[in-house]
Amino acid sequence: MKTKVGLKLDEFESQMIFKCDLGTMKVKDCYIDEEHREEVDMLGPNPSRMLALAILGCLSASFIFCLKKREFKVEDFNAEAEVIILRNEKGFWRIKKIEVDIVPKIENPETLKRAKQCLKPLKDGFSFFEQYCIVTQSVRSGIEVNVNINL
Repeated sequence: MKTKVGLKLDEFESQMIFKCDLGTMKVKDCYIDEEHREEVDMLGPNPSRMLALAILGCLSASFIFCLKKREFKVEDFNAEAEVIILRNEKGFWRIKKIEVDIVPKIENPETLKRAKQCLKPLKDGFSFFEQYCIVTQSVRSGIEVNVNINL
């Protein structure tokens, strides 16, 4: 399975605001903004936030998927991710950690029982539902990235 996405430098006067091309998926406007530092000025998330959202979205969907296998429903659902960025030993900024908090509101005892099954750790130490999250598990194990500059 392959998915292609792209970026194009937007027509703004900036050199670091990109319009997203999500392939066959049509979204009206999606921007990645690496120029503005103040949130109020940003036209879209920066790549660090996009990565955190990808992990958060994937884990949330995996958890709900685990519950839905038995037709259970979550009454209310919130999730947050905090990105911790620090300088590495060479002085470059790097994402060091992403803290994820998932807060499902579950009142039904049967659904709560199923949720606890979804949280059960497997031999590798990760919970059952985490195994279904493509993004999180890929980031944890490292993703090969090849870069080509076509001048």
